[in-house]
Amino acid sequence: MSIELPVAFIEEDDAVVAYTPALDLSTCGKDHEDAKRMFAEAVQIFFKDLADNDTLEEVLGGLGWKRSAQHAAWYPPKISHESLGIRVPVAA
Repeated sequence: MSIELPVAFIEEDDAVVAYTPALDLSTCGKDHEDAKRMFAEAVQIFFKDLADNDTLEEVLGGLGWKRSAQHAAWYPPKISHESLGIRVPVAA
């Protein structure tokens, strides 16, 4: 199975975090390319665990994924990205 996932890459000091809300899954690497490689590995482990435990439908359904009856394929929820300016209280 091949899937397209939205992935956010967040630079934190000396690491890059890769996160997808579609699976609520994250990992990190020393740079962007390492984070991509680690993320692909984490997704493969995640799906192998779902298959091994026969929990694919339960977990993906709980994360908002939809299954196509015609193709027996799974599709992640639509996720948009936008920046919001929000005022927050800050102690002096």
